[in-house]
Amino acid sequence: MQITVKLFARASQLTGRSEVVVELPEKTNVGEFRAALATQYPELQPIIDSLFVAINAEYANDDQLIPESAEVACFPPVSGG
Repeated sequence: MQITVKLFARASQLTGRSEVVVELPEKTNVGEFRAALATQYPELQPIIDSLFVAINAEYANDDQLIPESAEVACFPPVSGG
């Protein structure tokens, strides 16, 4: 399945895009998605473990499965004042 992933802040800067398409097998969880994202977009490797992943506007843990028609977004941690 193909998932369109919205990227924000540093993730968007590293890829030069606000959205990317990731090819995933059926019944992929968020942890497997992270690995696929890093493989397909190696420029995200330095921040891949720290990205927050949201599925359909809800934060997801690494064990959560990604539905085929899900809206997926990735956010790096925010710091500063």
